[in-house]
Amino acid sequence: MAFNLIPLPYEPAALDPAISAETLGFHHGKHHQAYIDKTNAAIEGTELADKSLEAVIANARGVNQGLFNNAAQSWNHGFYWHSLSPAGGAPSGDLAARIDEAFGSLDALKDQLKARGAGHFASGWVWLAEKGGKLSIEETHDGDTLVDSGFNPLLTIDVWEHAYYLDHQNKRPAYLDAVIDGRLNWAFAAENLARGTVWIYPA
Repeated sequence: MAFNLIPLPYEPAALDPAISAETLGFHHGKHHQAYIDKTNAAIEGTELADKSLEAVIANARGVNQGLFNNAAQSWNHGFYWHSLSPAGGAPSGDLAARIDEAFGSLDALKDQLKARGAGHFASGWVWLAEKGGKLSIEETHDGDTLVDSGFNPLLTIDVWEHAYYLDHQNKRPAYLDAVIDGRLNWAFAAENLARGTVWIYPA
């Protein structure tokens, strides 16, 4: 099966001013689409053609770096769009309790996410993840992913320059402040925590 570019779960201007419609036009419509197209081209006519995106990633890791990079970036971006929300808000229920247990408070978690994101060298991703019932902040470099890592990702933040450069130039901390303070989709994180298994990229 061929993978599709999943639609944004909000209007392109809905995340402004944290992330503009112009940035989403390039990031979603160009970058994400290119990863999808390259993944589809690489698996066409192979034994992976009928596999899920998650299975393609697992099979390509350490075997076919080009396919792995494009498949993992396809998944990461789909997960990232859902990790964002115009409404922002705050966690509640079990997620809020787990955050307090792991980090002390929501504000402490936000501070750590910002610090890890700002300190991440070059391109990559910063994640809020769960493993063995415990929450943690994880980082992956370049096109790597947590999909097949044993962690259950709850949220991710893209720290590649194309995620923020049009809006914030080289000021990654300004992008992180805007996203973490007002655009994280805590309802999505709660769904991922409650399900207890890795989010599946829509067919």
